[in-house]
Amino acid sequence: MTEFKGFLPETVSFFKSLEKNNTKQWFEKHKPDYENHVKTPSIDFVSVMGEKLRKIAPGIHAIPKVNQSLFRINRDTRFATDKSPYKTNLGILFWEGRGKRMECPGFYFHMTPDQLMLGVGFHCFTKPVFAPYRDAVVDKKQGAALQKAVQKVSKRGYTIGEKKYKRIPRGYDPDHENAAYLMFGGLTAMWMDKIPDAFFSNDIIDFSFAHFKKMTPIHEWLMDNLG
Repeated sequence: MTEFKGFLPETVSFFKSLEKNNTKQWFEKHKPDYENHVKTPSIDFVSVMGEKLRKIAPGIHAIPKVNQSLFRINRDTRFATDKSPYKTNLGILFWEGRGKRMECPGFYFHMTPDQLMLGVGFHCFTKPVFAPYRDAVVDKKQGAALQKAVQKVSKRGYTIGEKKYKRIPRGYDPDHENAAYLMFGGLTAMWMDKIPDAFFSNDIIDFSFAHFKKMTPIHEWLMDNLG
């Protein structure tokens, strides 16, 4: 059984230093620090957190590898104005559904040197998802379930993702009571605050799970309609 003792103070300090020295030369010199202080504890976190999440998402994918649950630290700069080669955050994703990891609802763990963010949902809908999502939004039964899920999660203090588009998509009633959700590019709930003390111990598992569980109505609605 994998043992996870928490992330390290060096996990945070690595990213603080990377913010100031975002070059290939610096990273190569400090690659052992990345491996020992970022990648290794992240792998252990994925294994333990994945088991915990199966209590609320039985089909969760928690794969402790880069390009699976662990996001690459390298940035894709091909079309970016910012040519900095590395991401200055830790990103970990647990997803559920039949599709690829970025094509499914899931649970997201995101740390910057200053903050921790926990999110649930589907950040950016892929093209095939838009029609079934929008049809569910205006469906009498599923539309009402969406309202209920959003209200429940919002009352618990979480932020629901915002509208991306300015117009109601063609073919849908602009006066529908759920019309605002038709302009969403994804559907998420989020918590964000300074890095808690729990981050540096095994307590971050229960800390994260408690937030994920409270945001689960959004995940469940997405799984019912898009999973």
